[in-house]
Amino acid sequence: MSSSATNTMEIESSDVIRLIQQFLKENNLLNSLAAIQDETTVALNTVESVEAFTSEVLQGNWDNVLRAVSQLKIPEKKLMDLYEQIVIELVEMREIGTARTLLRQTTPTQLLRDQFPDRYLHLEHVLSRSHFDPKEAYPNGVSKEKRRQIIAQALSSEVTVVAPSRLVTLLGQALKFQEQQGMLPPDTAYDLFRGTVPVVHAEADDVPTRCYNTIKFPKKQHAESVAFSPNGQYLVTGSVDGFIEIWNYLTAKLRKDLKYQAEDHLMSMDDSAVLALAFSKDSEMLASGAQDGKIKVWKIQTGQCLRRYSPAHQGGVTSVCFSPDGTQVLSASFDLTIRLHGLKSGKMLREFRGHTSFVNHASFSLDGTQVMSSSSDGTIKIWDYRTANCIRSFSPHDGTGTMAGASGLTVNSCIPFPKPNQVLVCMKSPTAYLLTMEGEPIRKFMSPDSLTEGAVKDLTAAAAARAAGTGDVKKEGLGVPMTDFLALNVSPQSEIVYCLAENSRLHCYSSDTGKLIKSIPVAEGEVIGMAAHPFTNVLAINTVDGRVLLWKA
Repeated sequence: MSSSATNTMEIESSDVIRLIQQFLKENNLLNSLAAIQDETTVALNTVESVEAFTSEVLQGNWDNVLRAVSQLKIPEKKLMDLYEQIVIELVEMREIGTARTLLRQTTPTQLLRDQFPDRYLHLEHVLSRSHFDPKEAYPNGVSKEKRRQIIAQALSSEVTVVAPSRLVTLLGQALKFQEQQGMLPPDTAYDLFRGTVPVVHAEADDVPTRCYNTIKFPKKQHAESVAFSPNGQYLVTGSVDGFIEIWNYLTAKLRKDLKYQAEDHLMSMDDSAVLALAFSKDSEMLASGAQDGKIKVWKIQTGQCLRRYSPAHQGGVTSVCFSPDGTQVLSASFDLTIRLHGLKSGKMLREFRGHTSFVNHASFSLDGTQVMSSSSDGTIKIWDYRTANCIRSFSPHDGTGTMAGASGLTVNSCIPFPKPNQVLVCMKSPTAYLLTMEGEPIRKFMSPDSLTEGAVKDLTAAAAARAAGTGDVKKEGLGVPMTDFLALNVSPQSEIVYCLAENSRLHCYSSDTGKLIKSIPVAEGEVIGMAAHPFTNVLAINTVDGRVLLWKA
């Protein structure tokens, strides 16, 4: 569990409104600007330059001044002073018709008539005279220039200058910050309105060769499960203490842009170890399965628990996944069953029975019509999704007739390969397989620690003996370290198959040929499992010593 306090910055709603107003003004949407100012009573009151605005007043460029003022919210008294001065100067220029219209048909001069009738009558008198007398127009020894200075000072105090495109600039800065914090993938288009990143094309496949960051858990804690979201934005861990946390996979820091994590209100499975995690296809929901048999479904953006199944199984939940349409959750368990749960109803919809030992993994086929399960009884079973009937059951083999199941080897997982009717199978052995959904071998991926067919068979036999309690690898005198695979995954473009071995080495194979590309040690301690990023060549590998190691090409 991680925790830390964060500072929140309060933003005034009026400032947000002004940013919108500036955007409207700069894009010449003046009717919309006026409507927002009238409805909110918030004035924009910005000019490109206070000095230039003041200069226009001092020079008597009243057309420009009135054009600018029309988009500002100026106190009534200052507007009356302005219009009074303009009328006087129009009379001086003998623009009598314009002066008369301005005096009798504008709102500020009508307010002047109602509130200061003496001043209004004075303007009428100036307007009716056959000649212009400055002393009569400006009583008390005030000059035209002095009046302009007073008005310029009064108006300039009402306006401010804001850098152009302020709203767009702030949004860009916010997105840049999120990108730097790893909340957004770099150099990726962003749907600002919906707040989402569109699905991006996967990188060209490459082998991860360096550990670029590490997530460290508190002492005596570790991640039992890890998963990336389909949209690539989230890395989630499920801990032995029951906490579920969303991480920035670039910086290895907790995602504090999620409010519930910033406030230290983490998703939790109530002190039971989180053995399984899976995202919905749209990356908006997360399913978690715990050692006590419970399943919960969460909303990622809020941390809210949308549904709980308590218990979903009589034993620990080893695997969870969403149906393709996101309306159901499929789970596997130590209780020998696979179950399908309705998200809306909260009830178990179907149960798939037939395995005689732990069910380690269950998933949907690519087309969503079948369910595939892997068990410690050494078999893979294919089920009809709608009827829960077992269509076929087989044990992985290498094409020579050697049946892994007959030897009692555990099948850790069976996942769809991104080609029709093909699956990748990880067994507790030094060999992984690419099979058809009928169980026919297509390709195998052998541990580099056993370079010959005979060595593979010897290791398989030794593993079976060890599982039966009748043998020991070292005592068999094979001279080869045991390198059973724990987990496998596939690269973004499906060109590379990753196999994680018990000796903490990652073996990378060509999916087309089965040949080893590279073998690298990825951890000093004991490894538990791994997850692969959907678009980039990044792997997250969780270990018993409380680390999640982040590797990339």
